[in-house]
Amino acid sequence: MLTKKLTLLLCLFLISVNQMLSASGLPLNDLSQADLPHGIIKQNGRTAPSLKLKDIDGEPYDIADAKGKWVFVHFWATWCGPCRKEIPTIQDIVNQFKNTNLEIAIINTAESEDAVFNFLGLLAPDITPLMDTDGLITEKWQPRGLPATYFVDPQGKIRYLALGGRPWNKAEYLEFLNQFKNKK
Repeated sequence: MLTKKLTLLLCLFLISVNQMLSASGLPLNDLSQADLPHGIIKQNGRTAPSLKLKDIDGEPYDIADAKGKWVFVHFWATWCGPCRKEIPTIQDIVNQFKNTNLEIAIINTAESEDAVFNFLGLLAPDITPLMDTDGLITEKWQPRGLPATYFVDPQGKIRYLALGGRPWNKAEYLEFLNQFKNKK
């Protein structure tokens, strides 16, 4: 009789943990480091710093408004060689993930609107970047170099990081990104 009660309690506990994880938005089948594409690093889930900026057109953006969605937070600069190679691959994915559960926030680090406008006009005309003109947001996020991409979960926790340029439009990276399209 005691064994049946313990088994029942254990089952109820496991069901409640499963429901809490599902409700929290954390992926139940979280990828292990070995399952991630090259250059994607699993993170411990620290709270993402605030991110309030205006885009190049003067429209405000606040990552807090993206609660409930995954956010691809990408830091870059026009003078950065790997950024120049990577930005067209981001251009390729922007429309694929529009109106999905993956929001893409591209942050230019401490450059003028003219430099950014000219750069993107040639390489990625459909991207509307956020402008960190004073570099304070970049300082809060502390990327170890450029480019750097953070994946923030629907609860505002950093779950993955990509340091250096990635070919986001290639199969292994698209497969990784596609998992966030509908996941909450």
